[in-house]
Amino acid sequence: MRDDEGRDDNDGREGFGMSVRPRLLITRRLSPEVEARAARDYDAVLNPEDRVFTRDELVAACQEVDAVLPCHSERFDAAVIAALPDRLRVIANHSVGVDHVDLAAAAGRGIIVTNTPDVLSDATAEIAILCMLGAARRGAEGDRMVREGRWNTWSPSFMVGAQITGKRFGVLGMGRVGRVTAARARGFGMEVHYHNRRPLPPEDAQGAIWHDTPESLIATSDVLSLHCPATPETEGIMNAERIAKMPRGAILVNTARGALVDEAALVEALKSRHLFAAGLDVFRTEPGGNPALAALDNVFLLPHIGSATFETRIAMGYRALDNLDAVFADNEPGDRVA
Repeated sequence: MRDDEGRDDNDGREGFGMSVRPRLLITRRLSPEVEARAARDYDAVLNPEDRVFTRDELVAACQEVDAVLPCHSERFDAAVIAALPDRLRVIANHSVGVDHVDLAAAAGRGIIVTNTPDVLSDATAEIAILCMLGAARRGAEGDRMVREGRWNTWSPSFMVGAQITGKRFGVLGMGRVGRVTAARARGFGMEVHYHNRRPLPPEDAQGAIWHDTPESLIATSDVLSLHCPATPETEGIMNAERIAKMPRGAILVNTARGALVDEAALVEALKSRHLFAAGLDVFRTEPGGNPALAALDNVFLLPHIGSATFETRIAMGYRALDNLDAVFADNEPGDRVA
């Protein structure tokens, strides 16, 4: 870790009404554009080696800063938050999900928590569609076959997959990302169904069919795409019982959080061919994934890259800095979650 360019805390600027620039810890290496803006406006402590903090290292690194800009790889549970210094005012997450932060504990300490919604919706929706298509058309299996030099035949029965055009596309959690993904699915002529606690206004639903229970949606969906946040209520929402309710030959897509799925139950449903395939960008164990899922041919796997585009990473970093700017100007940040 280093202070950007070794500059003194006070470079003579009067930023945010303070004679000394706020000291900001950025826990992972971010886009060059984002780090340059952070160094311009803050006394930025960067991580050019992109090392992953241990729990103790995270606590220690936070002791002399006014703010921290973490990713979902850093866990701020109640014990970590209890160990933070009084001077730390804000945790400005470089993510839309905040399941890695104990929001109640942060609020109890008077620490503001923000996230970065909206800016990653398009990129994550693209990955959801990629996972759907990769699963339906046996993309991982075909890719391995060609790379390993095993493509030595062809017949009308060779590598037959599932066509998604005209099928029913279910969205479990029709928030920002879910709505964009639904719009992309309509481009394939798919009929969109969804479950939220309440139906969306017509201008947001865009003709999608609302289901008042997850079970009703699950039983209807030829492709089920998960877009719920990870909360105590949604953890394991796709358990063995619900997976069994999916139509035989259906496809499960998860680009939200690995905690939503009982992975052992999913493995069994894929092995039995109750499900035709799954497309997964997230797992319960990250990094690393699940070896039992990786061993199956009918799973299309990605290493949690839903928001990993140049444009989106810059936008996420800028959004996190916008929230920090608001806090240190004594304004309400636009993306406050605690």
